Amino acid sequence: MREISFREDVLPLKDKLFRLALRITSDRMEAEDIVQDTLIRVWNKRDEWAGMESIEAYCLAVARNLAIDRSEKKVAQTVELAPDMEYTAEATGPHEHLEQTERMSILHRLINGLPEKQRTIMQLRDVEGMEYKEIARVLGITEEQVKVTLFRARQKVRQRYCEIDGYGL
Repeated sequence: MREISFREDVLPLKDKLFRLALRITSDRMEAEDIVQDTLIRVWNKRDEWAGMESIEAYCLAVARNLAIDRSEKKVAQTVELAPDMEYTAEATGPHEHLEQTERMSILHRLINGLPEKQRTIMQLRDVEGMEYKEIARVLGITEEQVKVTLFRARQKVRQRYCEIDGYGL
């Protein structure tokens, strides 16, 4: 195992930590505070870094737990992606751009309507690109549970999207 450096291994994770915290809390200021608290907690555990299998999984787990704790103290809110966080492919004209914007809006609404665990797993896998093993480590569940939950979340979003797209609601 190589030695873990705060500057090279932990600080680059702050954007990923922010996106995860924002996804859970839906409050930018709260997400920024969670990232700061996460970095402080990770720094305070620097003596234990050598024994950690993955510093990234540990950081994400700390951020997730802090975000859940803080969001439970507040009234539960629906998580919304900020417009600057969404990916938009090139549209050829205004009509295509409008259709694409509407599709993204529907998808965000459907994903935001998922239970917290499904939303988190979709965020970590589909947005952050994490491996199933890492997600399982962060959430404290088995890889199979991650796969099943992700499958069900995607299936629910796909089914509901097809219903909406087919009926125009």
